[in-house]
Amino acid sequence: MNTQDAYNRWAESYDTIINKTRDLEQAAAKNSLVNTDFSKVIEIGCGTGKNTVWIAEKASALLAVDFSEEMMNIARQKINSTHVRFRQADITKAWNLDKATLITCSLVVEHIDNIDFIFEQVSTTLENGGCFYLCELHPYKQLQASRARFEYEGQLIQLEYFVHHISDFFAAARKNDLQCLQLREWFDDNDRNTVPRLVSFLFQK
Repeated sequence: MNTQDAYNRWAESYDTIINKTRDLEQAAAKNSLVNTDFSKVIEIGCGTGKNTVWIAEKASALLAVDFSEEMMNIARQKINSTHVRFRQADITKAWNLDKATLITCSLVVEHIDNIDFIFEQVSTTLENGGCFYLCELHPYKQLQASRARFEYEGQLIQLEYFVHHISDFFAAARKNDLQCLQLREWFDDNDRNTVPRLVSFLFQK
């Protein structure tokens, strides 16, 4: 099952199942973006709107983008704001989006092989001084066989994923003139004696 079809099927149960990765990423995003310019925001991988709802409260204009139409349909039900727009798109193709002061991307690029292209599109789309927040499953966690998965009609569906090391993110950022302002690792129950679940970055153009 390809990634788009998998997320379309996952949409119905995504908000209701126990998902430590989903919940920790929301906390990471809120914590990392406290002092960021929210005037023109693009949210890549909005999913069912777990971050869209609170970003919409801060943003002057928000474009929420996702590959899965079914995920976005759920997000749309949570939002009743004229300054929020939704767009179904494949971010592995040229974006052609309006300029933004902030781009967020949560739990998306683990499903994408070529992250250099993503960083190139981010750099093209960001205004000078704009920021790019990125949060992903930590590569250490991936190497322990952790990955996006869910049950559907009695079957375990495991999504395709690619391991991107922290050095890969830095190389892609450097190639596209993005400076890292913040690198953080996020642990289950804040237990730093375990392997971190997530890694987040805040880059600036």
